[in-house]
Amino acid sequence: MIPYLLRAAWAFRARHWYRRAPFLPLPPRSYLRWRLETAYGDPDGQPSIDEFERYIVWSARMRREMTDRRHA
Repeated sequence: MIPYLLRAAWAFRARHWYRRAPFLPLPPRSYLRWRLETAYGDPDGQPSIDEFERYIVWSARMRREMTDRRHA
């Protein structure tokens, strides 16, 4: 599960994250709030652990399929 988490974190990093403190590849806060609001109707909503895990695995599978299609 950790490799999936790391890949997802890298995929959602903000552009030019290395130019702004705290110099971590984090997604923009506005993007996270928008995602939570569109998913739960509340920008402060929280996914369950199960839902979060399913999303991470699903996103890894989608990235792998897109890579496979590009190389086919």
